[in-house]
Amino acid sequence: MATWEPVLETLMRERSAGLLAYARLLTKDDVEAQDVLQDALVKCFSKGRAFTHVNTAEAYVRRAIPTVFIDGIRRRDAARRAHDRHERLQGTASDGPDREAVMDVRAALHTLSPRERACIVLRFYDDLTVPAIANTLNLAPGTVKRYLADASARLAEQLDTVADWQADARTVPVKAPATKGAF
Repeated sequence: MATWEPVLETLMRERSAGLLAYARLLTKDDVEAQDVLQDALVKCFSKGRAFTHVNTAEAYVRRAIPTVFIDGIRRRDAARRAHDRHERLQGTASDGPDREAVMDVRAALHTLSPRERACIVLRFYDDLTVPAIANTLNLAPGTVKRYLADASARLAEQLDTVADWQADARTVPVKAPATKGAF
């Protein structure tokens, strides 16, 4: 028997009701609370930690419950956004003119440098903010802004489109006369 097994048994026997009530405060229903508690237990006990006392194990599980809950929400939101993007692309792929626009954007993206392309994709496709892009790419926020501005100007020329990279990423670019400006 592993050293953590008696601690887990005692934790579940004596403290599971309190931990479940704590998880229930975060979730909508009992089933989701049970899932969150189960995931938190797995997260805490599968790391090879040698819990020697129930109080220590309970503290770890209590700290893990909100993290597991938030991670679950993020996963569901990311899956929903990916599904929505896929649905939009599927709808776009069947239409003739829109399909051409998608192909034009893809071709224009490939004319950018890898970092400019990464910044544009993270900003408009993944809907990340400048600080989030900077963190993801390990760049300074000012550098990200420069890449976005340069790439936007180049894309605006190629696509004959005007959009503001600083605005909400969900803003749809508007067709405009061929002028230099932000993508």
